[in-house]
Amino acid sequence: MVGDEMLRGISGGQRKRVTTGEMLVGPANALFMDEISTGLDSSTTFQIVSSLRQYVHILNGTAVISLLQPAPETYDLFDDIILISDGQVVYHGPREYILDFFESMGFRCPERKGAADFLQEVTSKKDQAQYWVRRDQPYRFVTVTQFAEAFQSFHIGRKIGQELAVPFDKTKSHPAALTTKQYGINKKELLKANFSREYLLMKRNSFVYIFKLCQVGA
Repeated sequence: MVGDEMLRGISGGQRKRVTTGEMLVGPANALFMDEISTGLDSSTTFQIVSSLRQYVHILNGTAVISLLQPAPETYDLFDDIILISDGQVVYHGPREYILDFFESMGFRCPERKGAADFLQEVTSKKDQAQYWVRRDQPYRFVTVTQFAEAFQSFHIGRKIGQELAVPFDKTKSHPAALTTKQYGINKKELLKANFSREYLLMKRNSFVYIFKLCQVGA
């Protein structure tokens, strides 16, 4: 039993697994997951990300996952890295080239430093100086904007720019891929779906609603 407000049910980590499993059920080829490691230990996070990696590779899908300070072994499971800082994309490309990009900017990740921790600190004004390796040149803080602009000249950034410069052939898209109006269904169907959802929620928590109704009646 998963549990609810009245019954404890399974633990928080097990609920995370159930939620992830629910997302995998269905025909979706793209998964977007935000902070799925919150409240989980590094071993459990590794197992979940490893399963997701196998899932997308076997079914030729895509998973975009944001993690807070992932362990080195979890970080190594990702094919591509999107590094965002202050609302700007600093790097977007294969994981194996991200350290090369920062080294071309004069910053090197120490041997015993986790790559994920390095990436979080190298754009920070407080921590950036410790990674500067060009001893023959004076260190000067490199802003996020400068990193983002430099990435456009990096070979990965140039490749992405070339791919995006080619207009997409709309004849190859699925007929249902682009909507031609604000909503996919009419207002009557939306209202019906909302009522059905609320009725289902009330039915699941019928005990709570009956108890509250008795309180009001008393």
